[in-house]
Amino acid sequence: MGDGTLARMPAFAIRTYGDPVLRQRAAEVTDIDAALRRLVDDMIDTMYDASGLAVAAPQVGVERRLFVYDLNDDRGPQVMINPVIEELDGEWAYDEGCLSVPGLYFTIRRPKDALVRGLDLDGNEVRIEATTLEARMFQHEIEHLDGHLLLERVTPAQRKAGLRILRERQVTGGPRRPPTVVIDEDGGIADD
Repeated sequence: MGDGTLARMPAFAIRTYGDPVLRQRAAEVTDIDAALRRLVDDMIDTMYDASGLAVAAPQVGVERRLFVYDLNDDRGPQVMINPVIEELDGEWAYDEGCLSVPGLYFTIRRPKDALVRGLDLDGNEVRIEATTLEARMFQHEIEHLDGHLLLERVTPAQRKAGLRILRERQVTGGPRRPPTVVIDEDGGIADD
């Protein structure tokens, strides 16, 4: 940087659609130690570099049940270890994206509210009653930990349109941060 400081580089590349690690169920975290704390710090740097709200460990190639997140709500970056969804309620449609499926957003219906339990970085149990965006983020990240991508949550028409775009981008070697495309429930496409 011009002020004499070094720019911090993300420790990880985000794994994208097609990478087999994204299809594996992540193992429970058994030890919260210095190595896990370093992993969390590196995941947070990677999340910010990718301009994401959250990153699950499998998205950076680590098969452990944890994710980091920052909803820009003045709490700063958070971590959830070995999360479990205890309750879901309501319904909410929202244009949802994923760093592992870059540039694509899908209108997806999910439960609006979620009660989630897990551990913080000190090993303390936390329970969070989440709603709207936070509840959606928890559901999305836990699906990553279970080896699922949002492409499994979409309608057949959305999946067909999304996969077509992904194939086109693979063939052309699209940009690192491709333009945003929103795919509605009928598979209709609106460029952002």
